[in-house]
Amino acid sequence: MEVEKKSAVSDMGAWAMNVVSSVGIIMANKQLMSSNGYAFKFATTLTGFHFAVTAIVGMISNAMGLSTSKHVPFWELLWFSVVANMSITGMNLSLMLNSVGFYQISKLSMIPVVCIMEWMLHNKQYSREVKLSVVIVVIGVGVCTVTDVKVNAKGFLCACVAVVATSLQQISIGSLQKKYSIGSFELLSKTTPIQAGSLLVLGPVVDYYLSGSLVFDYNFGGGVIMFILLSCSLAVFCNVSQYLCIGRFSAVSFQVLGHMKTVCVLILGWVLFDSQLTFKNIMGMLVAVVGMIVYSWAMELEKQVHAKTLPHAKNSLTEEEFRLLERINSGAAKDPETGGTKTGIKG
Repeated sequence: MEVEKKSAVSDMGAWAMNVVSSVGIIMANKQLMSSNGYAFKFATTLTGFHFAVTAIVGMISNAMGLSTSKHVPFWELLWFSVVANMSITGMNLSLMLNSVGFYQISKLSMIPVVCIMEWMLHNKQYSREVKLSVVIVVIGVGVCTVTDVKVNAKGFLCACVAVVATSLQQISIGSLQKKYSIGSFELLSKTTPIQAGSLLVLGPVVDYYLSGSLVFDYNFGGGVIMFILLSCSLAVFCNVSQYLCIGRFSAVSFQVLGHMKTVCVLILGWVLFDSQLTFKNIMGMLVAVVGMIVYSWAMELEKQVHAKTLPHAKNSLTEEEFRLLERINSGAAKDPETGGTKTGIKG
């Protein structure tokens, strides 16, 4: 019981860190990138700065012995980094080429895409209650965020690449952690140097295509440097909490509850930046919150059902013993002394 309470507190802490840091970074970037702020319009390069600072924090942590380093094949890290960078670049291009309304629709489509990809890759099944809650969340967030919807062929292609890459990236975070029994921060420490290096090289080129300006020509004053450092500091917490949340839960849960950030951003935009908040926005937010509550209930229901169906015998054995028992039952257990195949157990 005590372990369950500690786990619940850790889960809440991970979600709280993600929501607070994500909303904070959006607010900081709004001031940094808007024309009323510092007009720093180099989003991809800024993301490169984010990963560079996160990578430095990871290296310091490893050097001080605060975290352990486990082996993960380089090709897996490279593949993951390529997918993650395609996600970032695709999102930026999608926002530039499409209307804000279609950009929001593409972000909302990630939930069903993640569900389909997890079903295809991991044969994961979802209950009727979970599917219903996902639909409610998508409708709610759609009502409060989608306005004008304009799309073109290039924009649609970029949006498709962004959605598939982002979904695959988030599924891969959980898969890599389980496959190599590696912690969220350790995995982040291994992937961020590759992402930082590639984005700092390619970022200025992508940003020049997006904004028509070179980051090297920008006048870096004291104020903009302070906000870049603030944005990078928040990005460390945002990146760590993302890996923590997906490692503890799933990519679908991260997407569903992540829309709480959208609700928070709309409210804070109204409070801090005098953004318009209409009746339509408020109703959409309420529907989204109801959907999130239903999703939480549905996931808890799934856990209870799964706990009841688990064989009690497995709980009394260690994982190694259970695997050995399975192999013996299948008639393929190896003799630990001779290395030969056993077909039965000696008396």
